[in-house]
Amino acid sequence: MDEPWDCEFVSRLLDGLVSFLSEFAEDWLANDMRAAVFKILLAWVVLSLVAIHFAWKVYGHTVNDMYYRQGTGGQNGGTPETTPHLSG
Repeated sequence: MDEPWDCEFVSRLLDGLVSFLSEFAEDWLANDMRAAVFKILLAWVVLSLVAIHFAWKVYGHTVNDMYYRQGTGGQNGGTPETTPHLSG
């Protein structure tokens, strides 16, 4: 009984998506200022993500080592080798 409603919903959703994509393609191919700004911003985001990915591949291990305690104390709350010199 619910199948016609589901098919209608999916059909409307696909029609909306197709119309959005066709408008997007028209705007993308147009040489107006809005499309140019969008292209520049999209290129900036993609370039930033590629740069972050590359930097993490190069420096990620070093950054991880800076934030995780090394030795017997470890990450899981073990006792450090030396006692802290705190006056209480």
